Amino acid sequence: MSANFFNGLYIIPILAVLILIHEIGHFVSARLCGVKVEEFGIGIPPRLFGWKRNGVIWSINAIPFGGFVRVLGEDGKNHDPGSMNTKSPAQRAFFLAAGSAMNVLLAIVLMIAVIGIQGIARSNVYVGGTAPGSPAAQAGWQRGDQIVEVAGDPLDSSEELISTTHEFAGKPMSVVIERRGQLVDTTIVPREDPPENEGRMGVGLDATFEADVFIRSVEEGSAAANAGLLPGDRVVSVNNRPTPDAAAVRYEFERFEGFAVPLQVERVGAVEDLTLEVPSFKSSDSVLDAIGVAARQAPLFEDVPAGEVLPRGFSESWQATTAMIAGIRELATNRERWGEVAGPVGMGQITSEVVSRSPLPLWVTLSNLAITLSLNLAVLNLLPLPALDGGRLLFVLIEVLRGGRKVAPEKEGVVHFVGLVLLLGLMFVIAFVDIDRLRDGRSFLP
Repeated sequence: MSANFFNGLYIIPILAVLILIHEIGHFVSARLCGVKVEEFGIGIPPRLFGWKRNGVIWSINAIPFGGFVRVLGEDGKNHDPGSMNTKSPAQRAFFLAAGSAMNVLLAIVLMIAVIGIQGIARSNVYVGGTAPGSPAAQAGWQRGDQIVEVAGDPLDSSEELISTTHEFAGKPMSVVIERRGQLVDTTIVPREDPPENEGRMGVGLDATFEADVFIRSVEEGSAAANAGLLPGDRVVSVNNRPTPDAAAVRYEFERFEGFAVPLQVERVGAVEDLTLEVPSFKSSDSVLDAIGVAARQAPLFEDVPAGEVLPRGFSESWQATTAMIAGIRELATNRERWGEVAGPVGMGQITSEVVSRSPLPLWVTLSNLAITLSLNLAVLNLLPLPALDGGRLLFVLIEVLRGGRKVAPEKEGVVHFVGLVLLLGLMFVIAFVDIDRLRDGRSFLP
């Protein structure tokens, strides 16, 4: 089997830990509120097997999506001591929100660990292309431009850019781009109702981590060999443009297809000036192959002082959460982004592609994936949809607004049952779409 297949399997322990942490939150909160826990289940019934200990059934179930903690009184009818129905709205809300709270806490802990041990990896965002007549094209953006500032603030990620464009839909937004070493001020008006498959700006984004780019190997007789490139050279600049990452190297070579381009490399501590004749190539992905080199990236990390690790961890987690909420909001209003929805199969594909492409250390890559998925699980579970924790919280809120009068248990039960059936149906549809994507060889990543 290929390495990509095994890379995809990393998603299994990640999801298992996230689900376990989520359900532990419900379990512990139930105990704190004095509610009797009847079952702690991984997966969705029917039950495959289980065992009973200290009055709790611990079960493994057939449908490997999610998990649950079943407590006494979930049917809304039982009022025995230890039943959920005997507890106050605040205690029930605490129980329902505890799972998501644990996922947020896990994300924060992982973020703090990554920042404290490895530091912060910065990413640069480039224009991968523009649609004809789009706001990006009208603003004069070109393939290979680096987006460095949006609405007066430095840009740190493509998610931040998407979130900001949502806020500025229909309004002018200032954007500073870097082109061939020069900063260019531009103004763009993100569309409120963009055409399908174009987005608000009509731009393809290419995000990559800041990294030193080294020549790993040089093909004999190639353009790179003729230019004097050697394995171990670090690319300093191409066409007098500093190269803070692999994308900058690739885009500058791309601009000079069929022409000679000056470049500087660092070799044994000294800077060498070279000239490379860039041959023709089929696509930007093959430009390094056409030149005759294989490159490796050494990501650059910003060290964070010990006293700033905790606040920085909370800050980065908050930014990731707000970006995720903006993404969900965009998903609800932009059909173009529906293709980004993934089930467990799709998550495995995403994991495989991210692990294969990321220049970051493996543990950092997997931690970042876990952080994203944990926050995703927390936010999605709190959406006011039937069968989810947020849907049950909605009924608690309705009870409070009605002065303590609960919705009839039978009616609430029907709502959640229908919601569960629809949710399972949606997950199976997504699973088939994920399998079809794999079969066709389509990628999640640009």
